[in-house]
Amino acid sequence: MTKHTQSIQAFTTLGDLLKDYINTKKRNDDWTEKLDNALVSASSQNKWFTKENLHFCIAVWGQNLNENDITEWLSAYTEPKKSTRLALVMAGNIPLVGLHDVICGLASGCSIEAKLSSSDTILLPFIVDFLTSVMPDWKDKVRFTEEKLTTYDKVIATGSNNTARYFEYYFKKKPHIIRKTRNGIAVLDGKETHKDLASLCQDMMQYFGLGCRSVSHLMVPEGYDFNDLFLALYEHKDLIQHNAYANNYDYNKAVYLMQEQELLENGFMMFKIDEGLNSPIACVHYSTYIDLKDVKQRLEDQKEAIQCVVSNCVEDALSFGQTQYPRLGDYADHVDTMAFLLKK
Repeated sequence: MTKHTQSIQAFTTLGDLLKDYINTKKRNDDWTEKLDNALVSASSQNKWFTKENLHFCIAVWGQNLNENDITEWLSAYTEPKKSTRLALVMAGNIPLVGLHDVICGLASGCSIEAKLSSSDTILLPFIVDFLTSVMPDWKDKVRFTEEKLTTYDKVIATGSNNTARYFEYYFKKKPHIIRKTRNGIAVLDGKETHKDLASLCQDMMQYFGLGCRSVSHLMVPEGYDFNDLFLALYEHKDLIQHNAYANNYDYNKAVYLMQEQELLENGFMMFKIDEGLNSPIACVHYSTYIDLKDVKQRLEDQKEAIQCVVSNCVEDALSFGQTQYPRLGDYADHVDTMAFLLKK
């Protein structure tokens, strides 16, 4: 049995657990009950980890971790020849944001020492406990620590643009991947259907817009009419009932009004004309264009700050509604994590 075969079996079994949980399928063990308890605890720990967002996250991972997709993904890589000591510094902006790195580490034969975000300390340890229950050889492969990372061969660290500068300096002597702030971008041409716009709203509003794949900036043609987009947004009106989201909405709106900023808003969401790609909670920036050629050049110029592009009018863009469904081979910051870990 090859190590890829072991990984395929273990990750497929994890996918089965996640699908069984979402489909409320009875199992012969108590792992779905344990998962439910972990999700409740995670929601209590992090106010942004609502039941809806947690279940969405679990459903997406359950969908991805199927035998065919895992096999196809891993078939592009050689089997690991040696064990690499991998240090992980995790983010905590959305649920299980570090799971892909853990999966890549295990599949590439690494021993992993990970520092969890203080806002997401429950879900990944649960996942690792389950994986080691079905793959005992991995029992000592992953260790979570709150201490200083000291013994490692390679590093993957995720954070903001500010923390990335610290990471670059601190880990400069070791091979590393340092992830900075990135954003999802949507390019519209005004010909979008209601279905397109409803799907775009999902790209903007899932996880309260906190994910690096969340659409935080719209590029629209001059004179664009936002009425149809606001109509599509109405489905998400209940977000304002979330206390932290409402506080951010009220605060940011007050600041913009005091600064006499030009705003479009509907009581729970704001659109602000701003060239910046990164926008605050409850707000999406937008900019206008005359020629799509200019848009394509701007996307190229700012590619280091863009995680994904969604559009009907730009080549190689994702379809509306797909930003929060990354596949196993859709690597953060477009850096192949598996290739990095397997490189001698």
